[in-house]
Amino acid sequence: MIKKLLPALLVFFASACNNNSTTDDPSIDTPPSGIAAPQNIGVNIISVYPHDTSAYTQGLQIHNGKFYEGTGDFERSSLRITDIKTGKVEHKHMMGSEEIFGEGITIFNDKIYQLTWKNHIVNVYDVNNIDKPIKTFNWPYEGWGITHNGKDLIVSDGSANLYFVNAEDFKVKTTLQVVDNQGPINEINELEYINGYVYANVYTSDYIIKIDPANGHVVGKISLPGLLQQYAPGYQLEQGEVLNGIAYDSTTKKMYITGKDWPKLFEVTLAE
Repeated sequence: MIKKLLPALLVFFASACNNNSTTDDPSIDTPPSGIAAPQNIGVNIISVYPHDTSAYTQGLQIHNGKFYEGTGDFERSSLRITDIKTGKVEHKHMMGSEEIFGEGITIFNDKIYQLTWKNHIVNVYDVNNIDKPIKTFNWPYEGWGITHNGKDLIVSDGSANLYFVNAEDFKVKTTLQVVDNQGPINEINELEYINGYVYANVYTSDYIIKIDPANGHVVGKISLPGLLQQYAPGYQLEQGEVLNGIAYDSTTKKMYITGKDWPKLFEVTLAE
């Protein structure tokens, strides 16, 4: 474990797992104009841990003191359990193929929900056995990120939409468009619900947005330019190996951040 404390990194601008997705849904609640600019959110980096560079991170969750991680990239796609501090993979279920591309995960009511990218398949696992799904659902859109608010699942599809979904049948209850003072934010990706807000990676960007689920407004942004380069100088990122992966430990109030195939995972606190 590397113990470091950095000054707060400030958020300053906005933009955006894969290809763009569009949805024409008349039920979308489009917020009015005149939205306030997002507040800058700083972070304190507390610790830096190893992360498996074969993990093309799509979803990240903490459960019972372990990381549950969903990864992508077709045949490399997996669902895995890892040790937070060592990065050691303790158990792995390879669920991808030449056609199936793993995406985001969330744990809700002792079940793991894992999206797939363009396959319209949602795998559901018992949290105590990740080796085989106990059921599957059909999802009509692309699958990108997923989290929950304790009542509904919340799903992104690569557009500016967040879908609030019934966990029992995976049917959409409501749809919300994510916007800031500049307009809709497309390519919403990995999601994490923290203290009443949805935090989201925006694909290919170096920032994380904080979304008010009551209206879709982006109320804050965390900017992390050059984060990996600072802690892994000389590490060469390939195309697509971008910031992605947010997990939150409600007990310690720590957030964990990583990226696709990144060698590092960052434990942080927010300076709000």
